[in-house]
Amino acid sequence: MPGRWPTSTPGPALAARRRRLREQLQGPALLAAGWPRPRNFPHNCHPFRAESHFLYLVGRQLPGAALWLEPGAERLYAPPPEPEARLWHGPEPSLAELEAELGLEVRPITELPRAETAATLPPQDPTAAEWLSGQLGRVVKASALPSESADVALAEALIALRLIHDDAALAQLRQAALVTCDAHRAGLRATRPGLREAQVRAQMEATIVGAGMTLAYWPIVTADGHILHAQRHDGVLAPGDLLLADVGAETPEGWAADVTRTWPVSGRFSPTQRAAYQAVHTAQAAALAAVRPGARYTDVHRASQRALLQCLLDLKLLRGSLEELLVCHAVALFYPHGVGHLLGLDVHDMEDLGDRAGYAPGRARQQNPSARYLRLDRELQPGMVVTIEPGFYQLPELLAAIEPGSALDRALDREQLARFADVKGIRIEDDVLVTDAGHEILTAALPSEVDAVESAMRG
Repeated sequence: MPGRWPTSTPGPALAARRRRLREQLQGPALLAAGWPRPRNFPHNCHPFRAESHFLYLVGRQLPGAALWLEPGAERLYAPPPEPEARLWHGPEPSLAELEAELGLEVRPITELPRAETAATLPPQDPTAAEWLSGQLGRVVKASALPSESADVALAEALIALRLIHDDAALAQLRQAALVTCDAHRAGLRATRPGLREAQVRAQMEATIVGAGMTLAYWPIVTADGHILHAQRHDGVLAPGDLLLADVGAETPEGWAADVTRTWPVSGRFSPTQRAAYQAVHTAQAAALAAVRPGARYTDVHRASQRALLQCLLDLKLLRGSLEELLVCHAVALFYPHGVGHLLGLDVHDMEDLGDRAGYAPGRARQQNPSARYLRLDRELQPGMVVTIEPGFYQLPELLAAIEPGSALDRALDREQLARFADVKGIRIEDDVLVTDAGHEILTAALPSEVDAVESAMRG
């Protein structure tokens, strides 16, 4: 697959990232890569994936390694290759070869001294957290949020760097986007009544693996599109179903794509499916039109909500005025999640740091139903990459919880909603780069217009 096979970030680009971070440091910092995690016995491990902050600065999956940074120096500590491992895993680069490749001084991990004054970021890997605790002489808890002042300062410095993607990062994100579009096209071609969801998923995943990448997250490939994070793939596709596929590729360095499409199993949308799909597409178009430098992401979110509400009014699923429906949060009945999130090394980029990355200083999540699941509230800047992913879902739990006689109850036309029984869930998601002039859809190669979806399935 020429042009889609992943390439490595060059050493100078990684060195520039480390230099920019060191310029912000007030003291030393230590970041661990982590270790492979056993699946059910020590030699049967989950695929290794290094901690993201380490990956951002080193660009290589190096189990057991650690990066040392301070204002005037940087050093990678790594385990030397074990001679016996060559028998099982083949040759691995020596520390000298790794040093030449990365342009970074590399020493054996056994030479790393204790560093009680160093900052760190809590890893997701419990083994790495235990190891860092021993190196730093203080308790570091896995999956915790930074709390020590030096750790908070390190987190803020890394957030400032990772929010705005450099050219090397964008090259990786573009590769992931291209392969993800190919995977969705494979899913469209494979879909037909009588197959299991898993068989469509298999075609999509085969495309990603065949391009030298892996999955960025557990895939959602389901006819139960109202289950927002559906984990199962054992359903049988029936005529008249909609299939929702939320599948993204990840490059070997960890850079992710995140794309959702929804298509009719039989190849054509029913009239009600077409109307609901067009409503979601209109909401996405409204959100995309709001993506530009200086725009606040909450305004992008609200633009998608207003557009969807107007469509639901036009379809007579809701009654009242647009402003009345906004006040009573009627949109959250059908579109409860946020319009998207940051995208980068993680599919939800830097969410290991909680809302510190997604929310600008002084801002916090609102608790009302229309905004409580919004993951991002910052002004957009050139170089940021976000997802735009509105949806429409019939969520039985939310509909059943409506209080009789309430504003929501009066706004909802249940009889009209019953005519849309063949629409469980629809989501349309693209990956979007903020540019100086506005935005670029990195996943534009995969059409989302309703006629284009049907055409792709016929093709």
